[in-house]
Amino acid sequence: MTPRRAACFDARARRTATSSSRAASTSESPVSIRLTILGKSPSWQDRDGACSGYLVEVAGMALLIDCGSGVFAKLRAHHDYSQVDAVIVTHLHADHTLDLVPFAYALTVGPVLRDDRPVLHAPPGARAAWRRLCGAWGSETLIEDAFELREYDPAAELELDRVRVRFQPVPHYVPTNALELRAQGEQGRLVFSSDCGPNEELVDFASGAELLLIEATRLGEPLRDDEDPDEPPGHLTAADAGEIGRRAAVGRLVLTHYSDQLDPEHVRAQAQAVFGRPVELAREGERYEI
Repeated sequence: MTPRRAACFDARARRTATSSSRAASTSESPVSIRLTILGKSPSWQDRDGACSGYLVEVAGMALLIDCGSGVFAKLRAHHDYSQVDAVIVTHLHADHTLDLVPFAYALTVGPVLRDDRPVLHAPPGARAAWRRLCGAWGSETLIEDAFELREYDPAAELELDRVRVRFQPVPHYVPTNALELRAQGEQGRLVFSSDCGPNEELVDFASGAELLLIEATRLGEPLRDDEDPDEPPGHLTAADAGEIGRRAAVGRLVLTHYSDQLDPEHVRAQAQAVFGRPVELAREGERYEI
């Protein structure tokens, strides 16, 4: 770790230690993973909010999980973007990837703040998809110029210095991967569902995790006229999320990817009724520690 990065990390650790955030752990055990919610909106942003984006500080590294609409500005409010070591993308929907564009511009035409490029780990097909996107305005390799792009194999494990990342394909409208993240040699596990419909694979994948960050997009109400009752849903209700958390016996259940147009306490109550224990709601700026 560079002296500058070490200083930034130490400063953040001091600020978090004195934070009154409801999400911060009260345990006196050393912190293995620190998660900051940058954006928790579904595919349309909350008012003044951002879509999916999560900053994870672990083993001296700063990792960004997904980078949806509005996330880059939120990242800048919480962290020096030039000190992000890697970005991990779970799938290629716009609400999980679109702010890679302003992030890329900051790295390529903004002030020169680093000599290397952050690594961007993305699912198969990402390179071609982003070339099509950025090619629409004549900048086909924008994202590749800003990041060291690597397409991961969802069946393989990523080793990022002293951080281990595993993936689990989950059912959605495009190929999508839940992920598990932990520091090498540590037992604490953060699991993120990404976007998915009800599935057994996530139950097994998240089994015993200290924290499961899980989507809760669907309202749990009757289908709209344009929805096919024979088509498996691509998202979870809060009750679905509570069921997965209960069956996986996770330590903490944090709901994300829900709209601010919903009553948050109703969302929480739906999940708690099934989970059987208190459920937390992701809110922008809140921090969670493992």
